[in-house]
Amino acid sequence: MEELHKPVLPEETIDALRVRPDGVYVDGTLGRAGHARRIAQQLTTGRLIGIDRDMAAIDAAEERLAPWRDRVTLVHGNFSDLGEILKALDIAGADGMLFDLGVSSPQLDDASRGFSYMQDAPLDMRMDRSAPLTAREIVNTWSYEELRRILFTYGEERYAPAIARAVVRARENRPIETTLELVDLIKGALPAAALREKQHPAKRSFQAIRIAVNGELDALPPMLAAAADALNPGGRLAVITFHSLEDRIVKRSMQDLAKGCTCPPEFPVCVCGRRPKLRLITRKPITASEAELADNPRARSAKLRVAERCDPFDL
Repeated sequence: MEELHKPVLPEETIDALRVRPDGVYVDGTLGRAGHARRIAQQLTTGRLIGIDRDMAAIDAAEERLAPWRDRVTLVHGNFSDLGEILKALDIAGADGMLFDLGVSSPQLDDASRGFSYMQDAPLDMRMDRSAPLTAREIVNTWSYEELRRILFTYGEERYAPAIARAVVRARENRPIETTLELVDLIKGALPAAALREKQHPAKRSFQAIRIAVNGELDALPPMLAAAADALNPGGRLAVITFHSLEDRIVKRSMQDLAKGCTCPPEFPVCVCGRRPKLRLITRKPITASEAELADNPRARSAKLRVAERCDPFDL
């Protein structure tokens, strides 16, 4: 199992969380428990809450975290429901929270999940297989305008109009069923220069469709706000992103949560009453070392941002 998945920025993340043996920690994107395992190893009387929307991840974590199972609680759920999950577990406050927003290696490598543009599979891309919306539905039923929008916004795909037109034309004859069918359509819509680029021609489009299927970006700001509220004073929030859209949202959300008074400067006294909830630990994101990149190329685009819960009595 260890060979199947390597967590990115493992040492940097655990250092950022400053794990205490008696602390309470939340891994909101459990995956294959690479980070969670490192947290659990450092706990004695503490507790780790592991959350994931993918039941396969929960099942795998049962095995990977077995030696520390007495201090681990696993939850099949979505980090967008963080507040409700912690309330149900009677967790008054956490000393650290981690959210690794990447698709785990096993999800990418399992052809049946439909995440990969390198292997043929049914168009699925659901992180939670019980969710109703699939990539097949998006590709075959969403309008040209909706397809163009998500390809451009979520995938930052400059050829979004051409790809969306190609998809709409193709599905008029028969439904688009598999990942490699979609890859061929994308390639056919791109100019020759784009096909010669180092990046796979379908990478941006697959990213966009995956984000749309799983509602990944919409959940981030409220989740980060809920995480800040649920941290104990001095508790750390660590978030790992893998593309610019995610990183931009995380950066702006953390900055917003770190703001204090928003009254106009000409006001003699504060009337808004706003106080910062977070203190930014990383002004610039932490990225993978050359040694890690040599061992795990998937870490190349990873960025770690860290913030700390303010003590309201210190403000």
